[in-house]
Amino acid sequence: MKIHIVGAGLIGTSIGLALKQRGDTVTFADTNVEHLQFARDLVGVPSEGGNPSLVIVATPPAGVFSALKEQFSINPQAMFIEISGLKSELLLQVEELPELARRFCGTHPMAGRELSGPTAARADLFQGATWIITPTALTDDEVLEAAKNIALELGSVVRVVGANKHDELISGVSHLPQAVSTILARTLSTKSEEELGLAGQGLRDLTRLADSNPKLWADLLIRNRSNVIQDLRKVASEIEGMLAHLESENESALEEFIRDGGAAKSRIPGKHGGKSREYVYLPIVIEDKAGQLAAIFDECAAAGVNVEDLFIEHSPGQETGLITLALSQDDANILRPHLVEKNWRVHGIRANR
Repeated sequence: MKIHIVGAGLIGTSIGLALKQRGDTVTFADTNVEHLQFARDLVGVPSEGGNPSLVIVATPPAGVFSALKEQFSINPQAMFIEISGLKSELLLQVEELPELARRFCGTHPMAGRELSGPTAARADLFQGATWIITPTALTDDEVLEAAKNIALELGSVVRVVGANKHDELISGVSHLPQAVSTILARTLSTKSEEELGLAGQGLRDLTRLADSNPKLWADLLIRNRSNVIQDLRKVASEIEGMLAHLESENESALEEFIRDGGAAKSRIPGKHGGKSREYVYLPIVIEDKAGQLAAIFDECAAAGVNVEDLFIEHSPGQETGLITLALSQDDANILRPHLVEKNWRVHGIRANR
């Protein structure tokens, strides 16, 4: 297919990478010239390309409808999908234009990162993720099938959900985690540098989302405020419950409270809604000096292994640091003896970080 992507951010560029691998012809448009050029270079696509068969609008929610109208006026023969995080208001707007509504289907890939922009893009971002499909009342079958096929071929699991239900559900599984992470991070503003130096991985995990794009998230939370307010009130109720157990020194009730939280968490099918990847972890103690990380990657290349992810732990003033590499089991089995032979301080392969 010839596919034109409007919006060269994290999601749009990731879709472009995956579609290019699939063999589609991809072009980009974006008002941010730097993002546009980076996405074109990363995906390796031409700067221009007319008459697309499919247009994907991957802008923030506030710009979706205007981008759809503009692209429909230029490419009325095309099919149109978008990937924004809210649907109710958008579908009402689109359905006021029946010709567009027939050629359009709303979608929402439940995949992302706390990082933004095309530099964070990954072709495998959608592997194992849920991709929500939200057609209009007028969407042609051809367009609906095209939207489903894009999601399936990029490795996602498709769910068809109505617009109002979508916004209700998305509040609890996406908007609420962002809000709670931000709230927790805000409580750190009164902590000293010395106190924050004691932080473990738990605090980093829970505040990870606080690094997300403020403008984008303020817009999303305001637009979905009725659902988010309800979910935040549920959180407030749970906090009150824990406070009551603490104030009454009811240890058994608190233990049950914590156990219930663990049981609820275990129902989440995969981290961040995506596919649970079967990695193992290889810890390496390094000296605190320039070039160590580059040297490790040189050794990985020499051993012919692929690093899937890495984690760095280093305390201020410490003469050593810890690099933990995430790899497949086979690659870890190759890399560990290779590093031992090269006199790196590498430790045993672990199932968890």
